[in-house]
Amino acid sequence: MVYTPAPIKFGTDGWRGVIAAEFTFERVALVAAAAAQVLAAEFGGNGRESRLIVGYDRRFMAEQFALLVAQTVQELGFDVWLSESYAPTPAFSWAAHQENALGALVLTASHNPANYLGLKVKGAFGGSVGSDVTEKIEAQLQNFLPQPQAGGSLQYFDPWPSYCQGLQAKVDVQPIREAIQQGKLRVFADVMHGSAATGLERLLGCPIDEINGDRDPLFGGGSPEPLPKYVPKLLAALQTAAKAGGPELRVGLIFDGDADRIAAVDGQGNFLSSQGLIPILIYHLATQKGLAGEIVKTVSGSDLIPKLAELYGIPLTETAIGYKYIADRMLASPVLIGGEESGGIGYGGHIPERDALLSALYVLETVVQSQQDISEQYGRLQEKVGFTSQYDRIDLPLASMDVRTALVQTLNENPLTAIAGEQVTDLLTTDGYKFRMAGGGWLLIRFSGTEPLLRLYCEAPTSSRVRTVLHWAKDWANEVAPAKPAQSFH
Repeated sequence: MVYTPAPIKFGTDGWRGVIAAEFTFERVALVAAAAAQVLAAEFGGNGRESRLIVGYDRRFMAEQFALLVAQTVQELGFDVWLSESYAPTPAFSWAAHQENALGALVLTASHNPANYLGLKVKGAFGGSVGSDVTEKIEAQLQNFLPQPQAGGSLQYFDPWPSYCQGLQAKVDVQPIREAIQQGKLRVFADVMHGSAATGLERLLGCPIDEINGDRDPLFGGGSPEPLPKYVPKLLAALQTAAKAGGPELRVGLIFDGDADRIAAVDGQGNFLSSQGLIPILIYHLATQKGLAGEIVKTVSGSDLIPKLAELYGIPLTETAIGYKYIADRMLASPVLIGGEESGGIGYGGHIPERDALLSALYVLETVVQSQQDISEQYGRLQEKVGFTSQYDRIDLPLASMDVRTALVQTLNENPLTAIAGEQVTDLLTTDGYKFRMAGGGWLLIRFSGTEPLLRLYCEAPTSSRVRTVLHWAKDWANEVAPAKPAQSFH
C-alpha cells in the first residue's frame, strides 16, 4: 500500500501533522518558503527589515526542522534570526514585534500528542496571522517552485532576555519574589516537559517547585495539554503540601508544550481551568491594576464572564473558537483581556498573542495582593454576581471523515430540540452548534480544527448535570455515527 499524506491545511493556529508521515523535511521546507513569501507580501515595506524569526519548542527533532526552515528562507534572500535554544512560542511573537521583523516561523505542535509537529506562522504585529493569510500560503503551495536569491543571512539569537524584560515590565515582581523567599508563598509549576521550563525562575529571580522540567519528547506518555489527567505529579504535590499545613499560600501553574496555554491548581490541589482563571484575571486587571479595555471571549467561554463584564461595566465581544479571532479584535479595539476555554489568554497591553507565562505572573500577583487562594477568589466572584456553574469537556475521536460528514448533516438537517430531558431554547452557530437548555447551561458540539475529533463542551448548574449532558451527547453522536472510545478531560 502506498501512503498518501493528508493535504497541507492550516487549522486554528498553524499547520500540524504526524512526524515522518505528513510532517516531513520536504513538505516543511515548501511550507516555510511559501509562508516567508506571503509574510513579505503582507508585512514588507514601510521601513520593515526583510528579517524573519525562526524558533522551536522541545519536541522530537524540533531544532533540526527549525534549522531547515531557517536555511530554506535564507536561500530565498531573507535575513534570519534562528533561536539558539527552545523558548515559549510567545517569546518568538514578541521577538518578531520588537525586532521589526516580517514575522516568525515557530516549530511546535503546541498541546498535540508526541508524534505531531507543526509550524505556526506569526505576523509582524506579534501574533498569529489570520485565515486570510494562511489561505494565501495554502494557495501559494499549488505548483510552487521557490526561487533561490542571493543576500540572505543567518544568525543565532537568545529570545529569553528581551521577552522576560517585556513581561517583568507589566507585573510587580518584587512582592512575589519576597513572598516566596519569606516562605509566605509556595509556587509549583508543571511545565509538562515543554518550553516553559525555567521560565518562571527566570522571571521571578528565585527558585520555585518546577515539575517535569526535563526534556521528554514523549511527554511522559501523555500529551502536553493543561488538563488534570496529564498532571498527576502536580496535583499530588499540592495535596501533600496541603496536608502538611503551614502558613504559606500555595499555587500550582500548568503550561502546555509551547507555553501559550495555562491552567492552575489551588492550594488544596483542586484544578482550575481557564474558565475559572479568566474571571479572576478580569477582576485583577480591572480593579487591582485599574486597567481598561473590553473583554473578548469565545463561544465556549463561561457564562460567568459576561456577568462580570456587566458588573464592572466592561464591554464584551464574543468570537469563534481560535485565538486568532481574539487577536483580530485586539488589533481593532482596545482590549483588557481575551481568553478561550482551552487555556489561551492574552492581554491588550501586550502583543496580540496568548501568553501563559504572563498569565502566570498575573495570577501570582493577585494572590500576593489579595492574600487569598485562587479558589477563594473564584468563589467570591461567583457570589458577587449570584451565578455558580460547573464545566467539562469530552473529546470523541472519530473513525473517519465519513463519520464527521454524517454528524454535520444530521445537525444541519435535524438540529436538537431537547437534550437529556431539557428543551433547547436557543441555537448559536458562530462556531459549531451551541444549544442553550431551559434549565440553565449549554452544550456546544464542535469539530476539532487540527485532529479527527468531535469536541463536546458543557456548562451547567451542577457537576452531575454536566456529566449527564455530556454522556447524553456522546451516546447521541455514537448513534448517528459510531466513533472510537471517548476521552474525558476533567
